[in-house]
Amino acid sequence: MSEDLEALRSAVASTARMLATAGLAEAFGHVSARTPTGFLITSTSPLFEATADDVIRVEAGEPAGGPTHAAPLEMPMHAAIYDSRPDVGAICRGHPPYVVTWGVSAEPLPLMHGLGGMAGRTVRTHPEIELVKTAEAGKSVARTLGDDSSVLLAANGCLAVGADLLEAATRLWYLEDRARVAVQARSAGLTPLTVREYTWDRRLTDSAPELVRAREWMRRSFAPDQDKGGSPS
Repeated sequence: MSEDLEALRSAVASTARMLATAGLAEAFGHVSARTPTGFLITSTSPLFEATADDVIRVEAGEPAGGPTHAAPLEMPMHAAIYDSRPDVGAICRGHPPYVVTWGVSAEPLPLMHGLGGMAGRTVRTHPEIELVKTAEAGKSVARTLGDDSSVLLAANGCLAVGADLLEAATRLWYLEDRARVAVQARSAGLTPLTVREYTWDRRLTDSAPELVRAREWMRRSFAPDQDKGGSPS
């Protein structure tokens, strides 16, 4: 295996530990990254303890190296997203608490604060509650995601995508932040501001530079100590 692929395996494992440390994935969740011929994905081993040896190489949608016996059931979902989105370099899948709370609702997750826009302008909910274990189910999730940066999986957590691992992890954090604001505002009985669509469009032009700062904050806050000198890419 090339040095580049070995480095990417280590970065996938590092990002998995980051998600666990940040409370974005507990016993269930996975991290993947595109390779020139497929993708790498974490196994079913605990993410807090993930190492490069726990990362599975996937070719043509099938486990081809690493602990193939421990491939996550939702591997077809990652395959379908990579097939449909050439711009996606990494996927982070998790079950953060506020997303899980909002995900039992039939209502779309609203955009109520500016930083929530780093999860994307629109966040749709995929309506099927079953685990995404088949190629057809994976394609269905990819269609729901469309060109967005994140998607809720009804009663089953969420995922975020990015050009690289750190971007996907950072978007997952702000997806949870967006859900937290929505849940807490609803619980407090607050009346949300009325914001016109064109005003949101202007506000979200700042999301790209905000994402640069947010990535660095994410890395410094949650990356394993040995990884804080550099960022997963």
